[in-house]
Amino acid sequence: MGEIRQDCYAAIDLGGTKIAIAHGNPLGQIHTRSQCATQAERGYDNVLRQVADELSRIETSTGIRARAIGLGLPGLVDPVNGAALFLPNLSGNWRGVAAGPILQSLTSRNVYVLNDARMATLGEHVFGGHGGQDLMVLTLGTGIGGGLVLNNKLVLGRFGAAGEIGHQTVDAEGPVCNCGNRGCLEALASGPALAAAGAALMRQGNAPRLLAMTGGDPAMVNPVQMAEAARQGDQAVRDAIARAAGWIGTGIANAITITGIERVVLVGGLTGLGDLLLRPVRETVRARVRMFPSDGISVSYSEMGDNTAVLGGIALAAEREKTL
Repeated sequence: MGEIRQDCYAAIDLGGTKIAIAHGNPLGQIHTRSQCATQAERGYDNVLRQVADELSRIETSTGIRARAIGLGLPGLVDPVNGAALFLPNLSGNWRGVAAGPILQSLTSRNVYVLNDARMATLGEHVFGGHGGQDLMVLTLGTGIGGGLVLNNKLVLGRFGAAGEIGHQTVDAEGPVCNCGNRGCLEALASGPALAAAGAALMRQGNAPRLLAMTGGDPAMVNPVQMAEAARQGDQAVRDAIARAAGWIGTGIANAITITGIERVVLVGGLTGLGDLLLRPVRETVRARVRMFPSDGISVSYSEMGDNTAVLGGIALAAEREKTL
């Protein structure tokens, strides 16, 4: 497998549907990157063993062995003891699971755990070229998460939950969220929520191009197909995307009003919607931030693309090992 490289760290971004694994250094250079299905239905022990096995496979084939590991989990985690507290978008019983210590015993390396959205925020902060500017990051995918950088420091707060923008209430009478609340931003505008809206339009006969793309199978509907259908002329689908963007813009405006942050970066699968999402998000933010001038507010997609979270994991491990 090779000797441990003191300037190399591994990152694990464990999502609801897929796991991204990368090796890199504190300069933000990625040496290896791979992806596999999460298969959360098999239980946390199998998922964590799968992560360890995939990491071992990569390190054996490349000869690149990491000094320590940064692990991002999709929900509430204890960043001190590495335990999963509440992972609403990951099937199986993860409550109280000592994910960090378990993976540490499987890999014989130090493992540092953070919520996946806060990990992506750290990646954007350290490697995104923002020059220490206050920053808000939103992760838009299976769920909606977030993180805050204030005074050049990632804010964690109680239970490491600071910046959990996806679970603010934006519609008091809205649908029930996986967290148990009603009307969360995540319940209204996440990837699954948007796909469900597209499937409903298709069943109602209001999305002919989406119907043709999916063969009429609601299970085949996803946000990327919806974007293509919208561009091809499905106006109702375009409106559904704009409605989700409006909710996201409202959530961002609320957070900006509370924090005064002027730079917002969006990452995750929904960024594949391009201007269909970004333009109405920006318009909503400008319309709803009224306590102070909104001219200086920047809302953009990350320039690091899919690497934001794993770069955050590399930064996390390097910081905890005191080499960054």
